[in-house]
Amino acid sequence: MEVSMKALALALAAGISLVAFSAAAETIKVGVTPGPHAQILEKVKEEAAKKGLDIKVIEFSDYVVPNAALSSGDIEANSFQHQPYLDNQIADRGYKIVPVGTTVNFPIGVYSTKYKKFEDIPAGSSVGIPNDPTNGGRVLLLLADKGIIKLKDGVGVKASVVDVVENPKKLKFVEIDAAQLPRSLPDLAAAGINTNYAKEAGLDPVKDPILREDPKGPYVNVIAVRAQDKDKPWVKTFVETYHSPETRTFILETFKGAVLPSW
Repeated sequence: MEVSMKALALALAAGISLVAFSAAAETIKVGVTPGPHAQILEKVKEEAAKKGLDIKVIEFSDYVVPNAALSSGDIEANSFQHQPYLDNQIADRGYKIVPVGTTVNFPIGVYSTKYKKFEDIPAGSSVGIPNDPTNGGRVLLLLADKGIIKLKDGVGVKASVVDVVENPKKLKFVEIDAAQLPRSLPDLAAAGINTNYAKEAGLDPVKDPILREDPKGPYVNVIAVRAQDKDKPWVKTFVETYHSPETRTFILETFKGAVLPSW
């Protein structure tokens, strides 16, 4: 009887090991940009581990590489871009990439180290905007919404400098890489800066902008994956974990209005 019990115990132990092995966490690599996207994903990683999904957070320093890395299979997903930017990348580069869930919104702001109000900026001054089409257009839409410039009718999120039809202050729009705008700020009257780069530079995205975008609009960020992967089980787990109450609470408590959850 003792031998049988030992054999049974060994068999059970082996069975448990097999179950543990078969339930080993699935690993995915997710690309993000530094700052809030990376911070949020670390929280998502913590929650996803409880559901058997191991997330490796891969940081990229610009907006171009994460989609190229996703398309080539170097990573399984990315979380850094809003829908208009993804649409533009797909149109320009033919990526087979699709959004599978929304994440957060970062209301973009116009900052200045020289002026407290935009109306104080002298005529003919230089204003920096991101040099990628969607974020540059986003700043132009913000300026148009505040009545500072007027854009061609119907240009929407595809607005560019050539679409400015009225510019009473004769502002000069200087297109600069988004990541470089904070360090270029001293040389400009003002600049439209994405929230993640503003925070990295020590700017407060709620208190410091002299103009700030309405948080409602088309610029909610998304999780993107390759089209061939969109129905895989890990995608559902990833999105559900991102949309968890724990992640929402983390965003609200950590960023205090600078970053807003979409769900």
